[in-house]
Amino acid sequence: MATTDQRIVPLLLSVNAGYVDTAGFLALQGLFTAHVTGNFVTFGAALALGTSGAIAKLLALPVFCVVVIATRLTGTLLSRRWSRAFEILIGVKLVLLILGAALAIHFGPFHNGDSREAILTGMVLVAAMAIQNAVHRIHLPTAPPSTLMTGTTTQVMIDIADRIYVGDKGQAPPLGRLLQMAVNVAAFALGCGAAALLFVQLGSWCFVIPPIVAVLTLVARMAGPQPAR
Repeated sequence: MATTDQRIVPLLLSVNAGYVDTAGFLALQGLFTAHVTGNFVTFGAALALGTSGAIAKLLALPVFCVVVIATRLTGTLLSRRWSRAFEILIGVKLVLLILGAALAIHFGPFHNGDSREAILTGMVLVAAMAIQNAVHRIHLPTAPPSTLMTGTTTQVMIDIADRIYVGDKGQAPPLGRLLQMAVNVAAFALGCGAAALLFVQLGSWCFVIPPIVAVLTLVARMAGPQPAR
């Protein structure tokens, strides 16, 4: 049976991913900070429409890839000495989210997505989300992804169809898995909606929320059992 932290941590990660992705998109001229491959589309749109932010969208994927590699290598080294590699890396993500919030509040609003300040802020947030993606994949392999909701939504619909008609599959997919994935998608959507609402109300100050959610994630994880090395 999943422990409380195993249930709560993935949900908090999904809320944060949806929130940061939406807040970044709204504040940084259409930059996806968590779902970085979406920037291929917005990069093409920026070129076609002549809007700003093309440079940041072009940089997002290589920055994301480099940080994922660095996270994997760092996590491997940390795991040889400590059992809390997950928490240490999420702590680094927390620092980056705080830095990203400070930059957004100090330099925002960003009317030009190609300004140095906007690019710096965007890449800091991309790096934070890259760490989250890598840590989630490595340390929570059985939990649904916290950022890529298309695949999760597809699997939810397949599971619903297979529960409606089992056919020659022998048995219906487990209800627990279906519920877990559905709740994860809902958590991501909640983060998106909250970011949109608070961006309208607070502007760049909406970026103070992701560090708070990251702290809650650390608290929930630390409250769980000591992970094995």
